[in-house]
Parts: sequence; C-alpha cells; structure tokens
Amino acid sequence: MRSKDIQRFCPLSNETQDILKMAINELNFSARAYDRIIKVARTIADLDNQEHIQPHQMSEAIQYRTLDRQLWV
Repeated sequence: MRSKDIQRFCPLSNETQDILKMAINELNFSARAYDRIIKVARTIADLDNQEHIQPHQMSEAIQYRTLDRQLWV
C-alpha cells in the first residue's frame, strides 16, 4: 500500500490521528514508521470487521511497533 492508498483507504478520526501524532512525537518514530503503524492499524480494524480505524486499534498498532523497536535495540 502506497502513501496515496493509505490516505484513501485509511481515513483517521481526529481522536485516532491525535493518538498517532502523540506516539510519533513521544517515541521519536520516523515518517516511515507512521505509514507502517497506520497499515497495521488498518489490518487490525479489518480483523475486527470495522470500516474505520478506531482509537484502540491505533493504540494496539503502536504497541506492536514499540515492541519491534525494543527487540532490535
């Protein structure tokens, strides 16, 4: 999924976007990580049969990304 696809298929509510922005700033994630987190959140939403990404799904995706960072540091 390219950036254009992410914008098209992964619209974020204000609350969900705020959670992601806070994580990016607090955890110093890159722009590449931003896209990856959204993709994982989209997958979680799909598994939950949700049309839109919910805040708890974004939080779960962020947790997976932080686990990934901890394993490779």
